[in-house]
Amino acid sequence: MIGKLTGTLLEKSPPQVLIDCGGVGYEVDVPMSTFYGLPHLGEKVALLTHFVVREDAQLLYGFATATEREAFRQLIKVSGVGPRMALSLLSGMSVAELAQAVSAQEPGRLVKVPGIGKKTAERLLLELKGKLGADLGALAGGGLPLEDAHGDIGQALIALGYNEKEAAAALKALPAEVGVSEGIKLALKALAK
Repeated sequence: MIGKLTGTLLEKSPPQVLIDCGGVGYEVDVPMSTFYGLPHLGEKVALLTHFVVREDAQLLYGFATATEREAFRQLIKVSGVGPRMALSLLSGMSVAELAQAVSAQEPGRLVKVPGIGKKTAERLLLELKGKLGADLGALAGGGLPLEDAHGDIGQALIALGYNEKEAAAALKALPAEVGVSEGIKLALKALAK
């Protein structure tokens, strides 16, 4: 119902923010990955949202990227995983890291996130297999490789506002064994041309 909010950031109180949209203040819960990327108070902000209606509450969750929102939506489909746990997972690891953990079926990576036990981690891996690993891994990096530094470089480019095709093109021009920081510099130079 509410898919996106654009307005002025009034308050930041992790994990919740208050956004003024035309005189109406919306309280939005966000993962820490989104929270750290928010502008200063009083500045414009735009968040993609997921609206949850329960018997006792109406809750709004906000995300900086479409891949974060899609990961959240896949996570809350898993039995025993609610919006709070999904938010905790997205705060504890990036979408690319989550997709890698699902692809590799590594429960140890999920257990490191507060509130995720061994059984929950195993259930997540089982239910998300084939849904999150390949699909969101491709979304998170536009089909970019998720292993080694290239996945991190692709994520950084997307976070900087480049689209998936631009990021993929810049990654193709990089040497295979480039480090993350050097790779980002080279990719930005290539994209600036």
